[in-house]
Amino acid sequence: MRTEYEIFSENYLSGIIHVYNRFYFLSTILLTGGILFFAENSLAADIDPYAVTVPESSIFDAIDSSRDYLSTKVVSYSKRLDEFFGNERYFQENNNSVVQIDLTEKLETAGNRTFGFEGQAKLDLPAASKRFQFVLESNPEQRTAGEVKKDQPVATQTVAAPSSVAASLRYVKTEESLWHFSSEAGIKLQFPLDPFVRARGSYSVPLGMWQLKMAETVFWFNTIGSGETTQIDFERVLSTPVLFRATSTATCLVLPQSCDLRQDFSIFHTLNERTALVYQASVLGTNNPKLAETAYVLLMRYRYKLHKEWMFFEVTPQLNFPRTDEFNLNALLLFRLEMLFGAIK
Repeated sequence: MRTEYEIFSENYLSGIIHVYNRFYFLSTILLTGGILFFAENSLAADIDPYAVTVPESSIFDAIDSSRDYLSTKVVSYSKRLDEFFGNERYFQENNNSVVQIDLTEKLETAGNRTFGFEGQAKLDLPAASKRFQFVLESNPEQRTAGEVKKDQPVATQTVAAPSSVAASLRYVKTEESLWHFSSEAGIKLQFPLDPFVRARGSYSVPLGMWQLKMAETVFWFNTIGSGETTQIDFERVLSTPVLFRATSTATCLVLPQSCDLRQDFSIFHTLNERTALVYQASVLGTNNPKLAETAYVLLMRYRYKLHKEWMFFEVTPQLNFPRTDEFNLNALLLFRLEMLFGAIK
């Protein structure tokens, strides 16, 4: 007999995937339409000889100025935090060369102890006007299918060692703080060579004191086939050192037909120029073989700038409640040493 908890969980996840199905098409349309809109407006501004400048005069000018200030504040602070924490969004959308190396140790309550190494790098090609980049990364499928984040819940059976390394050539087109597009083709460095292709687009919309950011990634790997990832972020500066972010993510594969769902609620708290914290609550789910939640996670991530602008140390205690263990508590403690070349100055 089904309990009220199971009925509630199934209805909750049904609502998430229903909203996702709507946002998937909406975000794709908005992303494509936004790119075309700004491209058309840019061309029109260059060739229209009849353009007339109308002086603005409105009693709402002061309100508009305040709104623009708040929107700029949200965008700049959010970007600054992504740079400081070395988040995947920073790596994907920063146009400069970046090298990121992570050394991780994981401790479990059962006494298990594992070490991991991961890295990724992108380098601007000479004489390419920052349009083409050479990308080298570990575990490309994991990074693509869900845009892996370092604060993501860690399965208790997983060893974080890289299983593969890939190289690719990326084309980048961007408009600062508005939209970003990239496409690339690459190979996994193994024998026989394993090809892949992927494209990613994102678009930001200031909404007064909030910012909405939508990102869409489509990909094909010889190992996992074709699929797509949709990510929607709502964020707002609560106070000068505190930012709230709600992130909805869905990754779907064509074969087998399945979707992995994830909802994160995060609070970023900057203590000083060298130290920051993230408090996060997450719900993970899937629709294969049926719609169900797979884990609940609570974590706190402490990050300290250890040396100059490129070496960071992290401690992340994590409480994981996986379905595979009947939602019993699994406590983890992660230590990470990260070298991030090309980060904030």
